[in-house]
Amino acid sequence: MGLIEFGHFALISAFVLSLIQSVVPLVGTARHSMQIMLVGPAAAISAAVACVIAFCVLVTSFIRSDFSVALVTNHSHSSKPLIYKISGTWGNHEGSLLLWILILTIYGAILALSGRTMPTSLKARILAVQGMITSGFLAFSLFTSNPFTRLTDAPIDGKGLNPILQDPGLAIHPPMLYLGYVGLSIAFAFAVAGLIGGDVDRLWAKWMRPWIMAAWCALTLGIALGSWWAYYELGWGGWWFWDPVENASLMPWLAATALLHSAIVVEKRGQLKSWTVLLALLAFSLSLVGTFIVRSGLLTSVHSFASDPARGVFILGILLVAVGIPLLLYAWRGPQLMSVADFNLKSREGALIANNLLLVVATAIVLLGTFYPLGLEMITGARITVGPPYFDATFNPVMGILVVIMVIGPVMAWRRGATPRVKTTLLAASVSAIIAGVIGVAFVQDIAIGAICAVMLIAWLAMGIATDIWTQLKPLQRAGLASRWHRLPTEVLGMWIAHFGIVVFLLGATGDGLFRSEQVVRAKPGEVVTIAGRDVTLVRVFERQGPNFQALTAELEYKNATSGKFIARLMPEKRVYTAERQTTTEAAIRPRLVGDDYAVLGDGDDRIGYSLRLYYKPLISWIWGGGVLMATGGFVAMTGRRRQSAVTAPLPDNVARDTA
Repeated sequence: MGLIEFGHFALISAFVLSLIQSVVPLVGTARHSMQIMLVGPAAAISAAVACVIAFCVLVTSFIRSDFSVALVTNHSHSSKPLIYKISGTWGNHEGSLLLWILILTIYGAILALSGRTMPTSLKARILAVQGMITSGFLAFSLFTSNPFTRLTDAPIDGKGLNPILQDPGLAIHPPMLYLGYVGLSIAFAFAVAGLIGGDVDRLWAKWMRPWIMAAWCALTLGIALGSWWAYYELGWGGWWFWDPVENASLMPWLAATALLHSAIVVEKRGQLKSWTVLLALLAFSLSLVGTFIVRSGLLTSVHSFASDPARGVFILGILLVAVGIPLLLYAWRGPQLMSVADFNLKSREGALIANNLLLVVATAIVLLGTFYPLGLEMITGARITVGPPYFDATFNPVMGILVVIMVIGPVMAWRRGATPRVKTTLLAASVSAIIAGVIGVAFVQDIAIGAICAVMLIAWLAMGIATDIWTQLKPLQRAGLASRWHRLPTEVLGMWIAHFGIVVFLLGATGDGLFRSEQVVRAKPGEVVTIAGRDVTLVRVFERQGPNFQALTAELEYKNATSGKFIARLMPEKRVYTAERQTTTEAAIRPRLVGDDYAVLGDGDDRIGYSLRLYYKPLISWIWGGGVLMATGGFVAMTGRRRQSAVTAPLPDNVARDTA
């Protein structure tokens, strides 16, 4: 048995083990047999080990340039740098699917090894559901997308990897995004297991919430990394294009955000159990929708890398089974989870319900904008595109209202009424928003209404967070700052960090939208172009040889237009990859906190001049900094001290009501 055959055997073994994991634990719960239920954790761990072996074998075949493997031949080349040989393992349909399965089984193994306080029957049902999901994807891989297919006649060299994917972003963006997508499968399994056993309660939510948080953090980072990658790699100068695949990652993120807040209500108050179960089902279902979009070829996107209808049908089958059966189960058992609310709308529960409704509406807006063109084409044959104007008119207002509620919710009390700090927080936030709006109108020429609203929302949220922090820490001012922070639960600290991350994100998006500059010119060597107070000189254009490409490189010298002081030297390129025979554009970027200088080289020669696209993009790096802060806040809330044990000394009444 060769190495490749061994990897194939490991994948088959994982499939068999996942089938065992799917069936045997459920038999154990039906018979109330502890020994049979414990087969589930053993099968989950063994399946994960088998998938690790299979994945390592595939990576090895890429590193060794084993062109007897069809996947290596089609997506690699001997001259490719090592990092792209490794990351190129998942830069294709079959390899990315195996990475998805690997992460799926690792999540199952971690669950099997953790949750010691969880009832064995609940864990057994969760692992069984997880095994069913794993079995479906392993069947998809083995029967339609086998990564270990051999070639009868191995070529001397491979076809190479898509040049756009020959970037460090490939090494971190897909794995991080998959950690988020697949992480939601655990919440899905919790929901289905809860429906089967009828044990959806506060403890159920407590055990589930860290998994939701982990998936949400990974998905947040994955989306941010993807946006950053598109920004510097595609040469468009933008960070979000409402592309179908971008939308496919945004939808589960929105649903997961709603699920996270809903689970808090279940854990703290025992309310919204049925709604939380439904959100858990929908969040992972939307992850599967994203998988279907990428791999079916149904929608056109720069992010798609598979267009096989047979594969699309298989994924559609998995989607229908994974969504249809749980929804039928929910229709049967969900009403039993309904409870009578004992709170009014003027409470933290009320704010969280509003949060959930707005996030679901936002998800529906994105879903409609993504699939409406497809449905219209299937019915009428007409082809349309849904772009920024639609989302600006529908999505942005909904999220604006959500930002308003983000200040109100944390200062409300559980069950009934508000905390004493509500008036202080809302007054400070309102005054700040009004002042910001007046300043925007006074100092920004021809400012749009939407931009004014954005500026006011940023001020509202920033001041709301700052005032909330101040009012919670002020009663404890007799203690040192370190002591005051230590007394607060890390759940609260994590919330502040995540919400402040949204402030930073909005500052970046608004700064780029209001103040960016753009110049598209044709210049000859020695000519000067002025943009955003900078004189940009095209010094020269020359050729250079890369490891597996030939590049045409422009040397641009940036100087202050007023003082003539040297600022930077940027070198944008056009690359021609010899193996793939494809041309890419490599933007040159000077990133700074205050703004990015961004340059792109187009076609031309010394005689007629070269096409140049020059941008100045204020605060744009804050967009991704905000994403990192949001994920950091989630991580702090997930891994820090739990609320129940955080406070070691009595707190003042106005703090204790909110944090205990």
